Amino acid sequence: MIGQIEEILVTREELKNKAKELGRKISNDYEGKELVLIGVLKGGVVFFADLIREINIPIDIDFISVSSYGNSTKSSGVVRIIKDIDIDITNKHLLIVEDLVDTGLTLDYLKNMFKTRGPKDVKICTALDKPSRRKVDLEIEYEGITIPDKFVVGYGLDYAGKYRNLPDVCVLHSSVYTSKEDMG
Repeated sequence: MIGQIEEILVTREELKNKAKELGRKISNDYEGKELVLIGVLKGGVVFFADLIREINIPIDIDFISVSSYGNSTKSSGVVRIIKDIDIDITNKHLLIVEDLVDTGLTLDYLKNMFKTRGPKDVKICTALDKPSRRKVDLEIEYEGITIPDKFVVGYGLDYAGKYRNLPDVCVLHSSVYTSKEDMG
């Protein structure tokens, strides 16, 4: 696995510091309010766990699982909900927690979908942001670390289900995915 990594792009220390910073800001912004955090599975689970441990106000949590990538390095733009949330979000503040905002298509879809369910508001928090790839105008209220347009894995991010367990955000060597995508 190590030979397949081109470079470490964001270290675990930088990620931990960003989770602390965002956790403090969220705690201050939502003090005295009913807040629900929705983690986007599977990639967002590592950041989600780090983030909620840094929030010092009462919160509810739930998870949604969506797919728009499959085994590709590019989003298809078609969002499939695999597992919806179970919690009632009516009249509550909703914060969607994601690992990486890339094209923004998935989060734009989720934000609009959740707005139809009667929350007070819907905001977004992300560990990583890749604004150079954005295809929709999407406001990210709690923005993580901005990264360049490179295919990254680790810290919950995967390629074909692998590499999620790497503690840092790493650039995957293109030879790992170009030969597979050329065949498929």
